Amino acid sequence: MHLNGKIILITGGTRGIGKSIALKLAEAGGQIAFTYFRSRSAEVEELEQKLRSFGVKSKGFHLDVSDFATTTQIVDSIIETFGGLDVLINNAGITRDNLLLRMTETDWDTVLNVNLKSIFNTVKATTKTFLKQRSGSIINISSVVGIHGNAGQANYAAAKAGIIGLTKSLALELGSRNIRANAIAPGFIQTAMTEHLTESQIEIYKSKIPLNRLGLPEEVANCALFLASDASSYLTGQIIQVDGGMFT
Repeated sequence: MHLNGKIILITGGTRGIGKSIALKLAEAGGQIAFTYFRSRSAEVEELEQKLRSFGVKSKGFHLDVSDFATTTQIVDSIIETFGGLDVLINNAGITRDNLLLRMTETDWDTVLNVNLKSIFNTVKATTKTFLKQRSGSIINISSVVGIHGNAGQANYAAAKAGIIGLTKSLALELGSRNIRANAIAPGFIQTAMTEHLTESQIEIYKSKIPLNRLGLPEEVANCALFLASDASSYLTGQIIQVDGGMFT
């Protein structure tokens, strides 16, 4: 599954799943543009150097993915800098967890804007290029929470469920132009978002997972590599659960 120099844009690429995807795809020969919002400059530069160590081009771009106009400008800059675009990976996301009765309007709006509206923003900004070249792969990072729900995460679950509907719609709209759209729905993955869990909570989750462990970001990255490569050329409109069998 070598990427042969494909140009790839990853939103939220400096940490967790996004960072693992960036490293995995660079190792496979992909040129990597990634966006970040709160990361320090030293953290960004370190990742750029790690990616370039694979012999590929890489550059980070500061971006608030929830801002439509800015996203359009930055994506245009990325396409100009790299000379095109082949793969869009929408990974940027946040949580503002609370029971719905205690959730504020700001908590709701912020999560929906960053996790769902951002995909509208990036797809609008990249589709022109994909249509012109009659090829492209859109990979959206959803969640099993978007399929099954989760108490205390109504905003997050709604956004991730929206990603699934959006992905399937994009697959139908763009398939005739050889543009594919798929989503990955990770289960419980060891990232900063799961660090707040207690050992007892982790044991409860593990007991519900047939593989009896939390997943690794690298295991989600393996799936992203498959979807970014030509090995998945006849796959579109699919939601792939990377959850250790938690929901079968």
